[in-house]
Amino acid sequence: MTLAPKNNLTTLDLGLAWHNRFAQLGPRFYTPLAPWPLPAPYWVGRSASVARELGLNAAWLNSPELLEVLAGNQPLAGTQPLASVYSGHQFGQWAGQLGDGRAILLGETAGLEVQLKGSGPTPYSRMGDGRAVLRSSIREFLCSEAMHGLGIATSRALCVIGSDAPIRREMVETAAVVTRVAPSFVRFGHFEHFCHHDMPAQLKVLADYVIDLFYPACRASDKFAGNPYAALLEAVSERTAEMVAQWQSVGFCHGVMNTDNMSILGLTIDYGPFQFLDAFDPSHICNHSDTQGRYAFNQQPDIAYWNLFCLGQALLPLIGDQALALEALESYKTVFPAAFERRMFDKLGLADASASTADLDRALLQDVLQLLAQEKVDYTIFWRRLSHASAAANNTLVLDLFVDRAAAEALLLRYSERTKLIPRGLTAGLMLKNNPKFILRNHLGEQAIQSAKEKDFSQVNTLLMLLESPYEEHPGFEDFAGFAPDWASSIEISCSS
Repeated sequence: MTLAPKNNLTTLDLGLAWHNRFAQLGPRFYTPLAPWPLPAPYWVGRSASVARELGLNAAWLNSPELLEVLAGNQPLAGTQPLASVYSGHQFGQWAGQLGDGRAILLGETAGLEVQLKGSGPTPYSRMGDGRAVLRSSIREFLCSEAMHGLGIATSRALCVIGSDAPIRREMVETAAVVTRVAPSFVRFGHFEHFCHHDMPAQLKVLADYVIDLFYPACRASDKFAGNPYAALLEAVSERTAEMVAQWQSVGFCHGVMNTDNMSILGLTIDYGPFQFLDAFDPSHICNHSDTQGRYAFNQQPDIAYWNLFCLGQALLPLIGDQALALEALESYKTVFPAAFERRMFDKLGLADASASTADLDRALLQDVLQLLAQEKVDYTIFWRRLSHASAAANNTLVLDLFVDRAAAEALLLRYSERTKLIPRGLTAGLMLKNNPKFILRNHLGEQAIQSAKEKDFSQVNTLLMLLESPYEEHPGFEDFAGFAPDWASSIEISCSS
């Protein structure tokens, strides 16, 4: 592949202390590679919150110099750009070698790796051209920050930069680059790559790197004494369980849970055909490329375990004992349901939930979810209205969501009987902290995208502001918390999204 020349460019120094620990793993892990230049870049959206996390002076967020750097047009002092290689299972099938097909890792600062996504072709680009489009870039930028605002483990996004450079997908669109950050972008697929290609030395180097940086307690595990790799598998299983429980509690559909899209740190990464549920439909498929429904909303917990099993197979040469690997995976089966119940009981305001009330609470939760599914009630609006109803002791707005009012009244009566001994303020306070008013609905994202295509970025910025604090009321922005319009159901999102 012929790479774009990067000659006679001035290196910008942002005053950040950069590390390149991933680059020190060795040449089998990546290809050194500078990002491709992006012509005539312009700012689309920026997160001051992420800038603070990076220790980046806020003044840089308005500077033409930083714009050029994050567009790939100017080198950044202290960084060592590269594209990493990995493999993976896609839609349940072994896909072979993959890798950063459109992402360049600049390096690590303030404990966060910084990537440019959409920064041009790499040796691991397949059918794509290494560029990202404005549409998908805005979606990833907003959803990364929305998930963080919800308290869900996720990569973050510093900014979106656009360009009028044409990019062909299903149609000709314009180019964009997202600057995204995370403690690490190592995936299950990295381990699969070195296992599948019979590279035990590199597999061990990678596992030791992850353990030493992110899971040091695995070295001193009592349960897996002397086997930090089994302890790593268990720790990743538990983090993944917690993450998926978070997804299910807020109605988030990832859309493409391939093993190469699964973070070794239990972070939500790679926002493509995602969606937050409007109507509660447990079998909803948000990805139009997913013709078999493998990644339907209610399949996500099982798919996460399937992916962890693949990770276990990749780590088996290091663990050395199949029974031990299976034991390490078992924790997922207890951590996920416990984490999901805990979050759902918080959504119900059950501040006194305990082992003594567990059976009653589970039955109540199951019946609530069943009625929501039967009537396809808007998931987010139901929980938010229930939160306010608990505070005001008035169920009218909740009942208005149901056609079968009698069934809803009976269920709400059971709920009030369950919560009558809990101080009302305690119940409502817990609920309002766990039932967001604002989520990134598909139609809101689409409206922001259409405005951005006309160089109007006001809705991107408004959504960012609301999604950064989704549990607040934000008076005057009620339209962003309303029901999805009828046309929203016609929005198609696929793996190209």
